[in-house]
Amino acid sequence: MTTDGFTTCLWFDGQAEDAANFYVSVFKNSQLGRVLRYTKAGPGPAGTVVTVEFVANGQKFVALNGGPEFKFNEAVSFEIRCEDQDEVDFYWNKLTEGGGQEGPCGWLKDKFGVSWQVVPTRFLELLSDPDEEKAARSMEAMMKMSKLDIATLEKAAAGG
Repeated sequence: MTTDGFTTCLWFDGQAEDAANFYVSVFKNSQLGRVLRYTKAGPGPAGTVVTVEFVANGQKFVALNGGPEFKFNEAVSFEIRCEDQDEVDFYWNKLTEGGGQEGPCGWLKDKFGVSWQVVPTRFLELLSDPDEEKAARSMEAMMKMSKLDIATLEKAAAGG
């Protein structure tokens, strides 16, 4: 096994190239890599994309045009830890545009059906506060949200 980490394979139904281009456009430290195409041996039409390798935010992926057999679900999601509300808003807006779906508690699905958690690091700090009541108020506030709002979470933690 090579020592440079894992590559996450994402299964698409004909959208691998579009998805790779989209993710590279959203995240910093990203780039497209090798594109493999079907040959006359198939099983897809010769010349169409089989896989697209890409890096998104330093993480290696391969997008595979595997067909309609498998769909994404929330059992696997990608967590984006954000330093401030501007980052939360940016990723939330970019990943829900064009057909994405907002979900509860900072979760969303992008237009390809991939699940993401957009989480401010401040929320994780509030949850780990030694004051259990403060942490509980933060959690209770988060459970009522779709996109997480740091100011509202901090206000709830403070008892307001």
